[in-house]
Amino acid sequence: MNHEPASSRVPSTKQGDDQMSSNRGVVYLGQGKVEVQSIDYPKMVDPRGRDIGHGVILRVVTTNICGSDQHMVRGRTTAEVGLVLGHEITGEVIEVGRDVETLSIGDLVSVPFNVACGRCPTCKAQHTGVCLNVNPSRAGGAYGYVDMGGWIGGQAEYVMVPYADFNLLKFPDKAQAMSKIRDLTCLSDILPTGYHGAVMAGVGPGSTVYIAGAGPVGMAAAASARLLGAACTIVGDMNEERLAHARKMGFETINLSKDATLGEQIEQILGKPEVDCAVDCVGFEAHGHGTDSGHEAPATVLNSLMEITKAAGAIGIPGLYVTDDPGAADAAARKGSLSIRFGLGWAKSHSFHTGQTPVMKYNRNLMQAILWDRLPIADIVNVSVVSLDEAPDGYRKFDGGAPRKFVIDPHGLLKAA
Repeated sequence: MNHEPASSRVPSTKQGDDQMSSNRGVVYLGQGKVEVQSIDYPKMVDPRGRDIGHGVILRVVTTNICGSDQHMVRGRTTAEVGLVLGHEITGEVIEVGRDVETLSIGDLVSVPFNVACGRCPTCKAQHTGVCLNVNPSRAGGAYGYVDMGGWIGGQAEYVMVPYADFNLLKFPDKAQAMSKIRDLTCLSDILPTGYHGAVMAGVGPGSTVYIAGAGPVGMAAAASARLLGAACTIVGDMNEERLAHARKMGFETINLSKDATLGEQIEQILGKPEVDCAVDCVGFEAHGHGTDSGHEAPATVLNSLMEITKAAGAIGIPGLYVTDDPGAADAAARKGSLSIRFGLGWAKSHSFHTGQTPVMKYNRNLMQAILWDRLPIADIVNVSVVSLDEAPDGYRKFDGGAPRKFVIDPHGLLKAA
């Protein structure tokens, strides 16, 4: 690969002399290990080594630790050692490629975790989570994630974003955005992901909703259900600390480690053992309920949601499921095969909606909800800001079940704000 400065290959507009040529990022070093290391300063080059003019380089303002990152760090994917992590990015434009038309140096932008070209049939249909042009191995790309096209992650000081005119959401007022940056940082993934799960589950005014999982995505889904008009939103988990936070935010809760079944506990709240719709915000590392709560049971959530969702109801599944899970308990699950009671879902005429969230379908409207004080998402997901050097400790605390959303502040800009 050509290692000359990007500007010698692709004419671009740069920030002034204060632009740094060094970079640091969070690097995956094997099961349970991440470390902040010196990494290459971003170049206007795609993962296949091709020069591009449609990208921008960002100074990262915030970059978040995601539960999906934890799957890799736990060794539950085929992620390779040396991967620079991070797909939840908000940043300031400091270099603009020659083909970029709608962005300028100094713009503050939210980066959808989906890498999308804007040109292929799926992008044109707003299915940006399965772009056909950004990943040679399969549909869909993401920053800093296994099997997602090789795009360098953004848990770093600087990052390159391709197809910038299409991908980036520019905040209309930079000062206003910085004053709400703890909320706006959630636009890159967890808020649209939780919202997508609620929308796909058919949440609407007066709905009763069950959310599986009280982590950040589950709390974002609960917040989204409230925004969409749900009458009662119930959050289930086995982590009492997370459930206590959900109750503090005004949601009903269920402790799945109790011996009572999920349906029985829902009946105690609603008077009947079913809800209108449900959202799976747990994914493939789920554990059994009640007396089986100490054992991993990856199909537990989906099967339980079919049991408690009404006939003709819908189940949104933004929780991550993988094609290869080397740490699974059985051979079938290692290939992504789960023992799902599909016959039950068929008998009840359920609708299932899966896949990566097409962030751009929702992020502009969700931004407006934040800017107009309709959605205090930072409080609901319990944003906790850490420095880049504190990121490995953030990973450890998050993996231990801390009821927080860890947001990395690589340049100290949030503290300054």
